[in-house]
Order: sequence, then structure tokens, then C-alpha cells
Amino acid sequence: MSLDAIFTRLNPGISWILRSPLHFLLSPALMLITVTGRRSGRRYTIPVGYQRDGDGDGLVVMVSYARRKQWWRNYREPGPVVLRLRGRELRGRARVVPPDSEAFRRHAEASFRRMPWLGSQFGIDTRRGTGLSEAQVLHLGREGAIVGIELDGA
Repeated sequence: MSLDAIFTRLNPGISWILRSPLHFLLSPALMLITVTGRRSGRRYTIPVGYQRDGDGDGLVVMVSYARRKQWWRNYREPGPVVLRLRGRELRGRARVVPPDSEAFRRHAEASFRRMPWLGSQFGIDTRRGTGLSEAQVLHLGREGAIVGIELDGA
């Protein structure tokens, strides 16, 4: 069973912890994101892994198995997002980072440097420590997605 499948089954418990006074157990790496569907208008909240954007006050979410997930598609065009981050509710604007952009490569390489094990979620061997090859970036662009979030008031 993949890590993604395990987390999907654990989502209700993870969400409960992230909303509780015990959020500190998970909030260094996980947050809740509330997404409003572009067409349906339906709001739903899911836990996602995040990292601080090294360039500033923004956040980066690496979306593994992106073809199986829908939430990130709402941000192909920039849009509002509500987060529960480290016990606080925050608002911001999210957007999908284009896979052919330099920002995509930069965010991916920074994420894999911080968490080399994350590469396995995307089918990429990141243990080499030499950055991503062109083939790996193309693979990541097909199988994953990166969502950048700028927090309001940052």
C-alpha cells in the first residue's frame, strides 16, 4: 500500500488532530486546506503536506498521484484558499506552478533536498543529491503537481 493510500485512510483522524489542541504533533509538516470547487461551489477540507517557500512567506504543496486528485485543479488559475496552519486559520491565494517553469524545478529540487524520501511518492530517485534531470522533471510534471500559496498579509 502506498503512503498516499495510507494517508487517505487516515485523513479523518489527521484532520481531527490538526483542528485540536494537539495539532503541534502534526502541524510542522501537515496543514488543512479548504478548497471551493470551481464548478460545484462545494467546499471541502483535506490535510496536505506543505513546506515553506524558501523565497519568502509563501507555502509549497507537492501533490503526488495528481491524476487521482481533483482539489489542486481548482488552482490552475489563481484562487482563494483557506488554511489551518499550526493551529491558526489563514487565508491566501493558491495557484498551480506550471510544470515547464523554472519555479517548478526550483520548488521540486528544494522539496527533495529537504525530504529525499519524498521522491519515492513521485517515482523519482532523489538520493543522488545532484538535482533533477530533465527526464525526472518531465516525469514529475506528468505524475505530480506543485501548488504555490501566498498568504494574505504576508
